[in-house]
Amino acid sequence: MAIYSAPLPGVPDSGQHSHAAWAALPWQSRGRRHAEADAPTRGAFQRDRDRIVHSSAFRRLVYKTQVFLNHEGDLYRTRLTHSLEVAQLGCSVARALGLDEDLVEAIALAHDLGHTPFGHAGQDALNGCMQQHGGFEHNLQSLRVVDVLEQRYPAFDGLNLCFETREGILKHCSARNARWLEQQEPGGVGQRFLLGQQPGLEAQLCNIADEIAYNAHDIDDGLRSGLLQWEQVLSVPLVARHHASTLRDWPQLSGRRVIYETIRRMLSEQVYDVIAATRAALEQHRPDSVDAVRQCPPLVGFSATMRDESLQLKQLLLKALYRHPQVMQTMDVAQQVVRELFAIYLQQPQQMKPDFATRADTERAVADYIAGMTDRFALREHVRLTGQQVLM
Repeated sequence: MAIYSAPLPGVPDSGQHSHAAWAALPWQSRGRRHAEADAPTRGAFQRDRDRIVHSSAFRRLVYKTQVFLNHEGDLYRTRLTHSLEVAQLGCSVARALGLDEDLVEAIALAHDLGHTPFGHAGQDALNGCMQQHGGFEHNLQSLRVVDVLEQRYPAFDGLNLCFETREGILKHCSARNARWLEQQEPGGVGQRFLLGQQPGLEAQLCNIADEIAYNAHDIDDGLRSGLLQWEQVLSVPLVARHHASTLRDWPQLSGRRVIYETIRRMLSEQVYDVIAATRAALEQHRPDSVDAVRQCPPLVGFSATMRDESLQLKQLLLKALYRHPQVMQTMDVAQQVVRELFAIYLQQPQQMKPDFATRADTERAVADYIAGMTDRFALREHVRLTGQQVLM
């Protein structure tokens, strides 16, 4: 299947790198919260990407859990490698659709900056601890990281990213949090959730690239761990179809090469499906600007058939991997670590780094401190503060 069919009006041909009419244009960005002069050699979204890559929060992703804890094996995905895979997939699709690749890359690299140690288990535990203090949600925390918590520049807190990058980072938002954001920043990144509008296409693309990436690499990591069996995965039609085509084309292939080639073909079909389905949606609605995109229904996504097949894969992974007794046991211990750290820091703020210990909003300071931890730092802190060596 070819990636490029006849281009739609406003879509660049495959050899071009210009923007389509519906793309976010860096020279028409809605700007930064703190005014800055343009960079002489970089566009606005390039500058955002560079700031993200050089941030402390980005470096910490290498020691944050995706599914398997970092110390369980050297080859499992981490939040960092996952973010890189999302960026690669997103940029491939962006080029085909005439979207801004720098913006896609910036959003993809930053979308998990607010994730806690120990993956979703850590987030759930921290949210429980913060129920009486505004709760905790990793998407909002990612925005908080780039808006407030990174402290690198003399004139402002955060990274001072463009509106479009920040909009893409905030993938989900509750009505309560959206209202709070709107109070802090009228007409800002919270407004679309209150108006029922969509983000730009680059942000929509990062959402689907995130899903494609983690479905594929969780198969790989699950099989590598031994918790997921190939026969289980082959019960999913999407996987079975590409497994059959792999063996048809390479009948002598065996071992992990069969798995790698099956996953590669599955990834390719999903990417091509998103391109085709999105082109069809763009043909139907024909937005002529990024503001017009915001008034349309979601435009980037799978076809109905691929959406069903992807859902079947997600359901298999949920049942066979994410809820595997061994994974659940590890995550239970991880939640215990987070809850105990929260209780100790709340009673003894001086145990945190000075920038957090001296803040007046103690509960939120504790949440920020724990959310920024890597898996291994959280475990070391737990041993230091409790004297207990947990088994994970």
